[in-house]
Amino acid sequence: MPSKVSCLYLLTVVCWASALWYLSVSRPSSSDVGQVTIPIRQSSKAGKNGTFSNIRTRSLNPHDFGYLVNEAKKCEAEPPFLVILISTTHKEFDARQAIRETWGDESTFPDVRVITLFLLGRSTDDVLNQMVEQESQIFHDVVVEDFIDSYHNLTLKTLMGMRWVATFCPKAQYVLKSDSDIFVNMENLIFNLLKPTTKARRRYFTGYVINGGPIRDMRSKWYMPRDLYPDSKYPPFCSGTGYVFSADVAELIYQTSLHTRLLHLEDVYVGVCLRKLGIHPFQNSGFNHWKMAYSLCRYRRVVTVHQISPEEMHRIWNDMTSKKLLKC
Repeated sequence: MPSKVSCLYLLTVVCWASALWYLSVSRPSSSDVGQVTIPIRQSSKAGKNGTFSNIRTRSLNPHDFGYLVNEAKKCEAEPPFLVILISTTHKEFDARQAIRETWGDESTFPDVRVITLFLLGRSTDDVLNQMVEQESQIFHDVVVEDFIDSYHNLTLKTLMGMRWVATFCPKAQYVLKSDSDIFVNMENLIFNLLKPTTKARRRYFTGYVINGGPIRDMRSKWYMPRDLYPDSKYPPFCSGTGYVFSADVAELIYQTSLHTRLLHLEDVYVGVCLRKLGIHPFQNSGFNHWKMAYSLCRYRRVVTVHQISPEEMHRIWNDMTSKKLLKC
């Protein structure tokens, strides 16, 4: 009789093969459909979805999307030191698998509890939704809310992560939010930056801090209309490619967002919420929002690096873990 491990491996292989076949067929993606359309919100289901009940005034952005896939019991056994929230899309199975097998592996540090979650909205393609549901049944690390998954809804995706932490994991100490093409030096992050043996910080937020203003060129990916944001400068904000904050900030940002007009630029919007809260993000040179050529000694000094493919992720991780005793 085949073992449980071999069955799980077979399911993974079948799921991966199905994903590769399906994604090889040309289909319209969510980025081609309804990009600028604000999704229709469903009626609130407070009991099922853990919506907060202490909001005293009518919400500007109620964020009443239901969970289509959830891992509500992920933190029940023991509060984690670190929750990793990774913004991803349905077609990025290879990236998710690479993260599971490298820096996002929850079992890497036996004495430090880490949990990893992949955040998605709903695809306009039902087959992709079904594939993500099957993936969730195997790995139990996927959370999906009922809004259209698109670039212009990245803010909703980040807010769903904040909401999830505040609702289902309020006793966590820290949260890392990143994208699926990010490599994270977990040893640097956990032991040099966050330091599990020290008292947990409160109202803490750090990453690659950007001080800039809105781009008014409609051809730009980061175009910001004046009617959405009339000011000439943004508040300081951390690049959305990767930032870290104390877990108490998750609820603070989520609650603030309920009364703050949505902006489609996720990292800017988080900065706006932080300004309302009086929380100033700390600059940290270890967070890089660009691609860096790999060298062992160089990557030992960083916390995050952007634009890393699944193949590169495996190669970097294997090299760094196999040469821990090598001095720079």
